[in-house]
Amino acid sequence: MGQSINVESKPVDSFCMFTTDRVLTGQDPVRFASLADAEAAEGFPALLAARLFAADEAVDNVYVAANDVIVGRTGEWDQTTVDAAETTISNLYRFYE
Repeated sequence: MGQSINVESKPVDSFCMFTTDRVLTGQDPVRFASLADAEAAEGFPALLAARLFAADEAVDNVYVAANDVIVGRTGEWDQTTVDAAETTISNLYRFYE
């Protein structure tokens, strides 16, 4: 149930910008500096951030603003890490298949 989100990515050094086909926040952006920050918050941006932190231990910050998700890592992005983050974002609204 739920629809997948279409995601386009652009990695640059230790950051990757993911642009989605739907808005994930209201007008105010949200930033999470840790898994604990994400778990302490409510809403879909917090849920997404928690999933991104859990999926990749090198993730050190997540910024969500409208339809953009900017994820920082302690190392550079490679195609495997980009693909994993894209899948995590794409499946945010999927409850079961």
